Amino acid sequence: MRVLLVSSAFNSLTQRIQCELRERGHAVAVEVVPPGSGGVSADAVDRHTPDLVIAPMLTSALPRSVWSRHTCLIVHPGPPGDRGPSSLDRAIQEGRSRWGVTVLQAVEELDAGPVWASSDCVLPGTGKSDVYRGEISDAAVRAVCSAVDRFSSGCFVPYAPPYPAALRPRLGQRERRIDWSADSTAQVLRRLRAADSRPGVLDTLLGEEMFLCGGHREDGLRGRPGELLATRKGAICRATADGAVWIPELRPRREAGGPPTVRLPAVQALGERLPAQVPEVPEPWMAGAGPRTWTDIRYTEGGAAGFLRFSFPGGAMTTAQCRRLLSAYRFALTRPTDVLVLGGARDFFSNGIHLGVIEAAADPAAESWECINAIDDLVEAVLTTTDRLVVAALAGNAAAGGAMLALAADEVWCRSGTVLNPHYRLMGLYGSEYWTYTLPRRVGEATALRLTDDAQPVGAAAALRLGLVDRVLECEAGDFAAETTRSAQALASSARLRTAVGRKKARRESDELARPLSAYREEELERMRRTFFDPGASYHALRSAFVRKLPRPAR
Repeated sequence: MRVLLVSSAFNSLTQRIQCELRERGHAVAVEVVPPGSGGVSADAVDRHTPDLVIAPMLTSALPRSVWSRHTCLIVHPGPPGDRGPSSLDRAIQEGRSRWGVTVLQAVEELDAGPVWASSDCVLPGTGKSDVYRGEISDAAVRAVCSAVDRFSSGCFVPYAPPYPAALRPRLGQRERRIDWSADSTAQVLRRLRAADSRPGVLDTLLGEEMFLCGGHREDGLRGRPGELLATRKGAICRATADGAVWIPELRPRREAGGPPTVRLPAVQALGERLPAQVPEVPEPWMAGAGPRTWTDIRYTEGGAAGFLRFSFPGGAMTTAQCRRLLSAYRFALTRPTDVLVLGGARDFFSNGIHLGVIEAAADPAAESWECINAIDDLVEAVLTTTDRLVVAALAGNAAAGGAMLALAADEVWCRSGTVLNPHYRLMGLYGSEYWTYTLPRRVGEATALRLTDDAQPVGAAAALRLGLVDRVLECEAGDFAAETTRSAQALASSARLRTAVGRKKARRESDELARPLSAYREEELERMRRTFFDPGASYHALRSAFVRKLPRPAR
């Protein structure tokens, strides 16, 4: 069947649905309709001659000229009967424990069409973007695949649930506002997590209006409600009425007539406004029995397996984060383990260099160069580890340099909902992270060229067939950490471990004799350097548009 996906952005859910439907044998095309573009036209849809139109994520309604001529299914992040543009935000802010996704037919009235399929899911108490890429994405795929099967059967009759008379309005900043003098930590976290990446929670901090992005519980530090208590590796800790929360990122409010602003590590966004007396507190790499606190890098052990967990907002890695992760990796190598697992418990593995911090730098070219070298140092350390097996565990998506970081490991395990984008071309980059060594080594020269040239997302099943990953774990998003722990411990005690370690050491030595790793790095970085320091390179405009959520510039 020919399926057309119409979406306001080629976001994670759109990519995953495209991958899943292609796995089922459907021909899938995508029509991206950016906000402010006037919506999709009937001519644009007709050009694809679709049997079915699906809208995974739309910020504007489909016009009558489209839904009156084609069956159009809308993916709504709410259970049957729910209506409104801030459905998931409200569910998280209200503290719901379960939610769902509904696939309904487009009609004149928004979110009020007959239902083709639905699927429920848990809300695990994480940020909106995390749960959207995890539990909501899983539910959406189940519902969409069910709806497509029902449509293709030709005999299913969708039903109309009892809809409320009016839409619930968009959740505005007045309802999101935090009362630091009265709100408990739990209340503050719900508000922060309901708005974690966009739009953020508007607040006044040190005399300036900022959007607060993301939130994590702190059980040890205390202070006057609203007070800045500490910083930790770019994040700030702020007191609530009964505790404190860590806020990793801030986004300045857009000035009238100015360009859209960029999310940045909170300390960087505050800059010189941050009082000198606010202390920097150490990050606890090793999990202990003390109060619950936040850190973006943590190391634990289970038997002969070590686990280096890391989780950076949006999957992007700053120069400092790459260097800190490298230090943690080197520490992990001093531990008496036979298997070392890299990757977070949930959500993104990595998306490579931090384009937002680069965009905000005084010299973006120089910052690009520093960041790419920092992540290359990390990848090199993984590639040259020969005394144990290294596993990259992808709880969620990986892209660009983050995908190549995963490929540096001996084995790559991913959750069944993972989508990989092992390419750089859409950002105008050649790429580094030793990809010219690791990608062909896994999939062959021809497939490596196709993946990097086509620049298409790859779902977990396709990645397994291609050799990009070695194992797909069929589990819920919240179960991935436990599944990888069990699997890593089993690997560490398996009879094949010593043979596998010996084989990898011999191969690394053979590969080094054939062509040193330094040669791959030098060639990649020379091409990257020319792009970074060329003011006319498309990378600069593409980067700016990406981080500021602007339309992609014409090439």
